[in-house]
Order: sequence, then C-alpha cells, then structure tokens
Amino acid sequence: MAKTILFQGDSITDCGRSRQDDAMTGTGYATMVKGALGAKYPGEYCFINKGVGGSRITDVYTRIKSDIINLKPDYMSMLIGVNDVWHEIDLNMGVSAEKYERIYEMLIEEVLEALPDIKIMILEPFVLEGEATAATEEAPNRWKIFRSEVELRAVAAKRVAEKYHLSFVPLQKMWDDLCRKAEPSYWLADGVHPTAMGHYVLAKEWMKAFDGVER
Repeated sequence: MAKTILFQGDSITDCGRSRQDDAMTGTGYATMVKGALGAKYPGEYCFINKGVGGSRITDVYTRIKSDIINLKPDYMSMLIGVNDVWHEIDLNMGVSAEKYERIYEMLIEEVLEALPDIKIMILEPFVLEGEATAATEEAPNRWKIFRSEVELRAVAAKRVAEKYHLSFVPLQKMWDDLCRKAEPSYWLADGVHPTAMGHYVLAKEWMKAFDGVER
C-alpha cells in the first residue's frame, strides 16, 4: 500500500492546489517533490497538499482534524510562520512568537497522539527583502521588523522540532546564500513567495531532508 505524504502550510505550499481533487497539488515545491519522488519510487507514495494561502499557525491548528489527523498521513511536512508576522504588520492580526510556539507544540502533540507512527518534517520559515517586505516611507523599519520577527518564529520552530525529536529543515541561510548569485526577487518574487527557481531549490532541500527521515 502506498504511503501518504502530506504537505501543510500557507500560500507557499498551497500554490493553487485543488480543493476538490487531491491529485492536483498546485504549481510549487509540493508538486516538484511529487514528480521527483513519484518517478523515483513508482507507486510507493501518494501526495496530498493541504496548504491554505494566508494561514498562520492558529489557522492550521483549527484544521488539525480535517486536514491532518483524518487523512492519516505517514509523513507530514509543515512550513508555517511568515503570515504570523505579516498579518501583524499589515492587519494587526498576527500571532506572537510565544503563542506561535505554544500552538505549534499543541498541534504536534495532538498529531503524535493521534498518529504515533507519523514522521514529521518542520521547515524553517523564511523571508527576503522584496515588494511585500520592504521598508516604506511610512514605515521605514518595516523590513527590519519583518526579518527579526520571522527569525523569532524560525527559532521557535526549531525548538519545537528538537523538543519532539522531529526533522528540522533550515532554509533561511539557503536563501541568503542564493542572493549572492542573483537578486532576492529571482528566488522569492516578493520576498515571501518563491518563483519557479525558488520552488525548485526548496523542493531539493525538502527531498534532501526526506532522505534522512526513517522510512
């Protein structure tokens, strides 16, 4: 029987995936992983993408039964955190770093309790300077706040992974290093959402981490 790989997160994961047909996993890294693993291991895995654009950790938590536990995945990757910052900066509806960590822990604990054999990969949230994150005349410190606050969520995500002995996938340094080869918008179109090239390198990091997960 094929094992199920579940992708969870926000718009970076969502990428236009279908709400009606799980076979339609969008245009981003989830589909690139699906193509690569599906070709390498024919019939061994099925792939579900339940990312939802705009999600914060609190939003994923509200979907824990329908979009995680009830699906009974064998593997799950989670990429969440940038909207917890972005929604605070623009909408005053973000999730503090402390609450982000508490809710993340609650989510992981409940998933592990319901699915004790699941293997989980936590992906580090990331950000670059771009149209969505840049400082403005009205908010000259906007970029500095964006970067520092996303870094706090990244540290929290890593702590959660370490606490529950889960695989943690560092990503921010990768983006920073890539910016030495091309401008940030080449990789993340607006500082948050990957381009085709960005999704490709993200998929490569995902698969590298997956190779290290016990299977």
